[in-house]
Amino acid sequence: MRKSIYTYAMLLAMPVIAIMTSCEPSALEPEQVLQLAGEQLEEALKNDNPEGYTIYNFNDLMDKFMTEPGNFMSDSSQYRTRTHYGNLYLFSVDTLPTNGPGIYIRGRVGTDDYGGNFYKSLVLQQVNDWMDNEKPIEQQCLRVSVDLGSANGQYPQGQEILIRCNGLAIGRYANEPQLCIPTYNNNIYANSASEKVGWAAGRIPSSVFRKVTFLIGTPDKGKLVFEKMTLAQLKAKYTNDAMSKDVVAARKIDGRLVKITGVHFNGKCNNNGDMVSLVKYDPETNEGNPEVKDSYAAVFAPTTGNIGYPQSRYVEDDDKNKILIGASEYARYAYYYIPSKKHVGSITGVLGYYMDNPKYAPDATNWSITPCNLGDILPECQREGMNPRWVPTEWKAGVPQPEDD
Repeated sequence: MRKSIYTYAMLLAMPVIAIMTSCEPSALEPEQVLQLAGEQLEEALKNDNPEGYTIYNFNDLMDKFMTEPGNFMSDSSQYRTRTHYGNLYLFSVDTLPTNGPGIYIRGRVGTDDYGGNFYKSLVLQQVNDWMDNEKPIEQQCLRVSVDLGSANGQYPQGQEILIRCNGLAIGRYANEPQLCIPTYNNNIYANSASEKVGWAAGRIPSSVFRKVTFLIGTPDKGKLVFEKMTLAQLKAKYTNDAMSKDVVAARKIDGRLVKITGVHFNGKCNNNGDMVSLVKYDPETNEGNPEVKDSYAAVFAPTTGNIGYPQSRYVEDDDKNKILIGASEYARYAYYYIPSKKHVGSITGVLGYYMDNPKYAPDATNWSITPCNLGDILPECQREGMNPRWVPTEWKAGVPQPEDD
């Protein structure tokens, strides 16, 4: 397929070459900078897949290729110890055929890794018309685990891409489906390290990903669809008690793009299912210092000592509906103080169902929303003229936490 795509790319580049050789350069026309699409892309796919090909919807890809235990585990090739309970597998790997008909997916990049909250990963949203008789089509989203730093530079938010999946894998990490490869983990520094030794879904090498991924058109964030809803509506549709306990059904909801309105941070976090109050930073006692592994520090994500597990803080509405807002200790805003209760606004991000330990029963605390950047968190409250206005403030050693936050 690469050869065919290069052929079409050269044809598209010819007008650009003509412009460059003229005495006075002219502005490029939109059609001269577009990537392959439409009939050209279809012809290239046919030429490079003599046995045929299918562009799968994300849910169809999971239904066809992702089994419960996966196809990678054997007596000599074990998954990580903490993998499953009963017949349900939170971690799995199904390898995809290398030969035969082409297996493709096509989606629009829904995440931006500039803020550091989606480290070496993408979330794709299925490309649809999104309207069917004036009724929204249900979202289909899929995570892609890829060993690529600064992915936003090559695959920016809103960019439509096509991925040839042959030879890759579809798997689950902490019950979250993703396009991946099998990776062996033997991290002796992890929490409960002995339970995490073994095979799991891992990152696709960057060189491989670039080879099998093709851009379609130019980035257009306006074509991403974020479901706008209140927390009550989110609970009724996605995070209700029945859905929270249905681990299998939650997989096809994981990754959806949402925007929740009318929420505020309540100053608490989750500790193994218990809601615990966060600690305000005190320079004299050093309580609430996010650099000394104080998981209750009143910031988005204090250090874990590089263990790297996701952290979260609660938001709620006036009716006490609540959900966790996820953050990574490697996010650019990890040490920013969370907003106070008086700041009410919206949060935009990726809905996730992260369950990595079969010792705990599935419940609503498995759900969270992970924003990309600080600007996705209460943006209304960051605007000039807002009363009260939230001014994001980063923790600094020896400096008391501002009273407003």
